[in-house]
Amino acid sequence: MPKVDLLNMEGKKVGTVELAENIFAVEVNEHAMHEVVLNYLANQRQGTQSTKTRSEVSGGGKKPWKQKGTGRARQGSIRAPQWIKGGIALGPKPRSYKYTLNKKLKRVALKSALTTKVLENNIIVLDTLNFDEVKTKNMAKVLENIKVEKALVVLADKNSNVQLSTRNIPNVKASLVNTINTYDLLKYQTLVITKEAVEKIEEVYA
Repeated sequence: MPKVDLLNMEGKKVGTVELAENIFAVEVNEHAMHEVVLNYLANQRQGTQSTKTRSEVSGGGKKPWKQKGTGRARQGSIRAPQWIKGGIALGPKPRSYKYTLNKKLKRVALKSALTTKVLENNIIVLDTLNFDEVKTKNMAKVLENIKVEKALVVLADKNSNVQLSTRNIPNVKASLVNTINTYDLLKYQTLVITKEAVEKIEEVYA
């Protein structure tokens, strides 16, 4: 059972935390993580790109020149794909890139990502994380104390003061246990998580 230091907001060690083996010490499945990241990125695509076909561009109703006798190649419309300002052949049209993966694969990928953080010593557990007011400087100070720059901060429950104090800091994102995903875990170098959030993850994903 992996153990990590428990720190306070000043960055001082106040104890240790034992992490569940079935979540933070599983066999890392790189293929599962790859599939889930691809799925996440595909689902973020808007799919609004669009080009006009020859029937949608303006003009081209008249045949440019007669079929035979000019010495030139036969043409039916000046808006055919081979013409400048002509329609686009086989171009992109609005579509959805979304597709689904089964929950079991997503869970395997999430546990693999969490395990990766533990193996690389890129997880920091805080005994508590709370502010009396919304102030970016407060969160910046905490990150400075624990020597972290690029981090995913995971909370057990909604905490507006912490979440709003985090949003203006570059390369730092605040998330909740029920919204964490494999992509964010791999994107941000360090996982900063509260002890309460660890307990909730172990309860949800047991």
